[in-house]
Amino acid sequence: REWTMKTSIVFLLCVSVFPGFSHGRVVGEDEAGFAECNVFFPGQVPPEGFTEPFHVKICQQYNKEPRFATLYSTKDKIPLYSAFKYTKSAQNEEENWLVEPQIDDPKNGLREMVHEADVAATVANLGANQALTSDYVGSGYERGLLNPSLLNEEDFQVATYTLTNTVPLSPSLSKSWHSHVKMVVEHALVPHCSKKDHLYLLAGAIPSSVRVKGKVSVPETLWLAACCDAPEGWSLGLVKKVNDENSLEDLTVGQLEKQLLAGVHLFKGSCGEDNQSQEKTEAVLQAVSQIQSGEQVGTSDNQEVKDSSLVRKVAGIIATPFIKLLELLIYVFVELVKFVFYFLWLVVKRVVGTVLDGVSSLWNGLVSYLKAISMVLISIPYDVGRVIINIFLGFLQLVQDVASLTYRILCIPMGFVLHLAAFPYHSICAIPSVLKDVATGIWGTFSLVIDATAALLHGFYYLASHIVKRFVPKVSSDD
Repeated sequence: REWTMKTSIVFLLCVSVFPGFSHGRVVGEDEAGFAECNVFFPGQVPPEGFTEPFHVKICQQYNKEPRFATLYSTKDKIPLYSAFKYTKSAQNEEENWLVEPQIDDPKNGLREMVHEADVAATVANLGANQALTSDYVGSGYERGLLNPSLLNEEDFQVATYTLTNTVPLSPSLSKSWHSHVKMVVEHALVPHCSKKDHLYLLAGAIPSSVRVKGKVSVPETLWLAACCDAPEGWSLGLVKKVNDENSLEDLTVGQLEKQLLAGVHLFKGSCGEDNQSQEKTEAVLQAVSQIQSGEQVGTSDNQEVKDSSLVRKVAGIIATPFIKLLELLIYVFVELVKFVFYFLWLVVKRVVGTVLDGVSSLWNGLVSYLKAISMVLISIPYDVGRVIINIFLGFLQLVQDVASLTYRILCIPMGFVLHLAAFPYHSICAIPSVLKDVATGIWGTFSLVIDATAALLHGFYYLASHIVKRFVPKVSSDD
């Protein structure tokens, strides 16, 4: 959503800054007809009968305004018709060809017609359903406009240069078709419609099996249908066969519809074909007939033009060597001037390069010198501080060594004195313990002698009593 918003902002800026930036909109199935572009149809009702799934409705817009409507065939990659109104004849506009990204990639987020080069890398399957510039390059066909740019004023004219409004036409056929349509509309249709804003035009093509580069269908027939939806209205159809550039057949809208798909109705109620003004219809047909005859006379009088063209060709053949020689001299002169400028450029470049290298070396040396001096100046207080700290640490180490040595020297007599002073204490304190041990020994010895004597006496007593019992007979109680 953020990317889409940014794209929309950029698009609005492009529209406001570059007035030639056009856009279109593919109409969804849920919208009726061509949405805002329904205004290009009588009663705002589009043609009926074009119901194939590959028929895509496009509301061609420019500067946020609808300019014309197009029914595009993604199968044939050409428009089946473009619906528009005559605005005003304008001069040729520079061709700025655009494409409709939504036809190939509906999910790309773009909602406007853009230049093909701007979306070539971002739109998926670009060219899968529509023609591209590459389909026409080198094919011998031009991008012929169904809605001719010459019948539109500036804003409308720019919007016609879209590949969804083009069919492959030979250069001569494209010129003939646009010339016929312009003359018919300006000299036959517009003057005989009482309300010019009610003149509705449909320019279409009937696809054929012939395809450019196997993709874009070359039309077999070009057609134009007009409807003057006004009091004393009328309708008209014109057909041009591709194989006959000078042909221009007029017929009724009903006859034209029969040459298209079955069930096709171009205008609502056939634009009152049954009730149209016969007088107006005859006047329009007479004007068309005059244009047809005038074009044919013009083609028959082309011999003089051809003769003058032959003279110009002969003169061109004679003048060609001199022109080539002049071109060679101009080429040599231009190359010589380019060589001189190139040589001067090399000299200036070498001198400037040498000067710049010298300046750069001088600057680098100055910077290195200042850097070295700065480092030396900065290191002086650091070194002084380090020496002072080392002296202080050495002094502390010396004090520590002296104190340690003094402590060790003092520890020897102090220990001896302490041990000597402690000897009487330990000796006197040991006398009671020794006396106790001696008394305990004497008592133990005495107890042992007494126990031994008692045991010996008891043994003698036991032995004597045993002998007596053994050898002395028992005395009865009477004895």
